[in-house]
Amino acid sequence: MPELIWKGKYDDNGQLAGPPRVALPFQTVETVNQSAQERQMALATANAGRNPQWRNRLIWGDKKYVLPSLLDEFAGQVDLIYIDPPFATGADFGYKTAIHPADDEIGNAPRTRRNSSLELEYQPNLIEQIAYRDTWGGGLDTYLGWMYDTLILLRELLAESGSIYVHCDDNASHYIKGVADEIFGGAYFRNEITWLRVLGGKNDAQQYGRSSDKIIFCTKSDQFTFNPPRLSVVNDSWYNKVDERGRYVSRPLTASGATAGDSGQLWRGITPTGHWIVPELLTARYQSDTGKDLLGTVRERLEELANANYIEFSDSGLPSWRRYLDEANAPRVQDMWYDDSVKPIGRTSIERTNYPTQKPESLLERIISASSNEGDLVLDCFAGSGTTAVAAEKLGRRWIASDMGRFAISTTRKRLLSLDDVKPFYVQNLGRYERQAWYSAELERDYREFILQLYRAEPVRGYQWLHGAKAGRMVHIGAVDAPVAIADVQRIVAEFTDAIGSGAGAPTAAGVDILSWDYGMEADTEALELERSSGVSIRLLRIPREVMDAKAVDAGDIRFFELGRLSVDCQVNRRQHSVTLTLSDFIMPLCDVPDKVKDAVKHWSQWIDYWAVDWDYRDDTFNNQWQSYRTRQDPQLQRAIAHTYDGRGSYTIVVKVIDILGNDTTRRLPVSV
Repeated sequence: MPELIWKGKYDDNGQLAGPPRVALPFQTVETVNQSAQERQMALATANAGRNPQWRNRLIWGDKKYVLPSLLDEFAGQVDLIYIDPPFATGADFGYKTAIHPADDEIGNAPRTRRNSSLELEYQPNLIEQIAYRDTWGGGLDTYLGWMYDTLILLRELLAESGSIYVHCDDNASHYIKGVADEIFGGAYFRNEITWLRVLGGKNDAQQYGRSSDKIIFCTKSDQFTFNPPRLSVVNDSWYNKVDERGRYVSRPLTASGATAGDSGQLWRGITPTGHWIVPELLTARYQSDTGKDLLGTVRERLEELANANYIEFSDSGLPSWRRYLDEANAPRVQDMWYDDSVKPIGRTSIERTNYPTQKPESLLERIISASSNEGDLVLDCFAGSGTTAVAAEKLGRRWIASDMGRFAISTTRKRLLSLDDVKPFYVQNLGRYERQAWYSAELERDYREFILQLYRAEPVRGYQWLHGAKAGRMVHIGAVDAPVAIADVQRIVAEFTDAIGSGAGAPTAAGVDILSWDYGMEADTEALELERSSGVSIRLLRIPREVMDAKAVDAGDIRFFELGRLSVDCQVNRRQHSVTLTLSDFIMPLCDVPDKVKDAVKHWSQWIDYWAVDWDYRDDTFNNQWQSYRTRQDPQLQRAIAHTYDGRGSYTIVVKVIDILGNDTTRRLPVSV
């Protein structure tokens, strides 16, 4: 078979350069829509060493780490894979997010303004830009190598009876088919589907308008699941006759070829060309209408049907049977998908999320229905706006969806929560394990000095908790594998206070910058309290994932952003064993927000897109038991919620806020009721 060759396919020794296989454990950072009873059962199951109940998974991470990490548990177990990888365009990672009017504006605004909002056009962050350059930056060579590595890992995850659909455009569909043929085998290529993604056509002065996408459909073997989809609409114009049973169309009662018995003999003065037939559909109709079995020879059954008016005769005496509209099957779907069942998302569609690459749910519902059965496992490692997970959830499939974009995870979670009776699911990432792998395998210098250099700070010596200085402020660098907790913030400030005026490297301003990958709950609140009591300015900044990418470091555009700060009022009613939470303030760092958006925001609540509550946090995983979020149809955010406990006790409440850029901020609230 001919082979596609690209730069980097083979190493210097002539060996195929396969994908990296760093397998890391997943961290569950949130359980969504799980009741207190389900949570207790899950804990009991885990403590007893039994296999836990299945939970669908929404994973934040790069597929180059996610796919190898899934292999240990899911190799050969995924029934259907759909991927919509980046095309050769500049819009694959961008999105638009809405700045909704303040809630009091929404309530008081005229009807024409209630759904109006300003759009913040989000540009890809550095990690996403680099991922795009790694995919297409070297032209076709890097794209084919990237696709080859991806499909190898996906094939290993696929069950023997599984199928894969690769969504692409005409820039690369012919190359993707070549790569897929090499990995899956040309015999297992099934179709190149053409989907009309633009209705009404597109005009281009120099070529035919590009209005379609391609979907490459392959299987892992000859024994694969396929439930042939049908068009949702029957061409009822064919059914042009009417009797007391309804609309019908006349169909011949003969078929070619001679047969034994009386099926080839004279009946009602006519000898068939070939032989008489008694269609199964006609027999079933007769039995359903009369409650009697249709018995006898072929000609005796035809006579019975004719007497019951299921057969009609033309003026020349030729018989035909009546096929009724209510028993008609729509035609099977072919490889050209242009029917109304899978039409593109309209500008006013309820499911529209403003992702430029969003695909309609109906498209995924067709694919999932055709190539999987209820309870099967569906995987999408380019989740985007979450259409695959939403469609799989609606159709009763298990699913795993992953994406490298934080905003994609937030959007998908909201869409899933908008479904009726959505099953509990996990939000996971690779967290500290990904960082540990980077630290062990790729970081070739002192970790703290490396982060200080990226922050443009100078290292200092002689301190336990203070590691650098910048513009007169001291700097602390958090560990690779642990969050900065409340106690850490207290020790940092205490050492800072002792260091003032103590010689070389001592701070000249009353301020400390704390840089960390993660922060413990309430670290931001503790920092605020310490600021008030100590007079020391404390800034909490997050170390971005970009520092783990050598290309991002070389580009010199690493930026550290401050954490948001959330205030929540908590009113306790001990007599009724209840609490009422009210969001009272939210401060979002504005380093990455355009001025026109800052000017449009009149109230702090406009920065919040979503918030959720765990009413009984157990120092393990945030259990999302209640949430409120904005949608295009309902932009208003509920800012207060009450909860009643079963009885007296001490509980820890955790509130999580997701801002309009997909970043999360938490508050921990201990209560006694």
